[in-house]
Amino acid sequence: MEYISQIAFLLVLAIAGYFLAQRIGSIKKNINLGKEVDRSDNKGQRWKNTLLIAFGQKKMFKKLIPAILHLMIYVGFLVINLEVLEFIIDGVAGTHRIFAPFLGDAYTIAINIFEFLAVLVLVSCVAFLLRRNVLSVPRLRSLKGWPKLDGNLILVIEIILMFAILTMNATDQLLQGKDDHYVQTGSFFFSSFLMPIFEGMSVEALVFTERFAWWFHIIGILAFAVYVTYSKHLHIFMAFPNTYFARITPQGKMNNMDEVTTEVKSMLGMDAGDPPAEVARLGAKDATDLTWVNLMNAYACTECGRCTAECPANITGKKLSPRKIMMDTRDRITEIGDNIKAGKEAEEGSPLFSDDYISAEELNACTSCNACVEACPININPLDIILQGRRYMAMEESSSPQSWNAMFQNVETSFAPWKFPPTDRFKWADKLKEEEK
Repeated sequence: MEYISQIAFLLVLAIAGYFLAQRIGSIKKNINLGKEVDRSDNKGQRWKNTLLIAFGQKKMFKKLIPAILHLMIYVGFLVINLEVLEFIIDGVAGTHRIFAPFLGDAYTIAINIFEFLAVLVLVSCVAFLLRRNVLSVPRLRSLKGWPKLDGNLILVIEIILMFAILTMNATDQLLQGKDDHYVQTGSFFFSSFLMPIFEGMSVEALVFTERFAWWFHIIGILAFAVYVTYSKHLHIFMAFPNTYFARITPQGKMNNMDEVTTEVKSMLGMDAGDPPAEVARLGAKDATDLTWVNLMNAYACTECGRCTAECPANITGKKLSPRKIMMDTRDRITEIGDNIKAGKEAEEGSPLFSDDYISAEELNACTSCNACVEACPININPLDIILQGRRYMAMEESSSPQSWNAMFQNVETSFAPWKFPPTDRFKWADKLKEEEK
């Protein structure tokens, strides 16, 4: 029977590993469809940002209560999953609580810590469910359809998994005095409160319940790992590389287009360096015109809505939502990846910057204030995507608003947004001189 259990466990592990590898490979290929950009500079600063923002969750603590709740889930997720190592070893070797005899009292202390964290995760998940569905938090209540269901579903799954751990430990403690197969571990504080529920059960029923909870938890963890690759909760893993590769130059600085900079230098007689290769497109029309960092941002998006809540355009009733920008970018690059996988044309379907995804109205509403970038807890940059879309509209399609086109023309001919010759630029000062006289 033990061999059957081991074979079943290895089979489950292999299936989960296969699907997880497939999804990771697919996401990596989709991100690599973006244009190349160098983010290998200032490694010290990048590691510092990763430690403070991704690991330390520095930007989350702008709002204390949700930050503490999120921290409890985050720490619980990291520490409790250390126990999964024992699950895997037990599953492969056909043992039970393999570390208990070696660690002794330290093992009891460790499991009690895991249970304490499991309870904190339970409390936090319930609180987040209430915030999402009962309390009036506009940025959370505004989600509809799958994004809303996804957020609720993951919280419910985490609650069930935590109960599975406590159930397993409660029945295990009861079996330690009835079945020699169960190693003596000492008392577990939190799961002991569940023991009265199972005290009247037979040994066979207890074994079944304990094994069911064990299998449910390990299969749940493996299924969860695969599921998050389809979910916004992919940020659990993506937050770290996303923060590392985020831009570290001042956010107000807009990157010049190399093609335009080279052309201007050539016109001014300056050394422009080697002429660029043939320019396929100015700005971005579709997701593949963006950089791989932009696409990684899209997959890392937590859909928390903090960016949209801080966006002045959105606050004043404009159509723009930075959260939607990131979700649309992720949906479109996923569609392109699926097209390639299916042997279709990559461009099949509506481009990213179109009415089916990100409309011109949304792009034109942006004030370029960087509020969304500042608000994001993992340094996602929706503005960079917006600017690339607007550059395409202005330089390739000439479809910017009429007032903008007039301003562009004035800048080109008069070197100022207003339509008067450069020679008249300081005439306003003549009046001041006259007044002084």
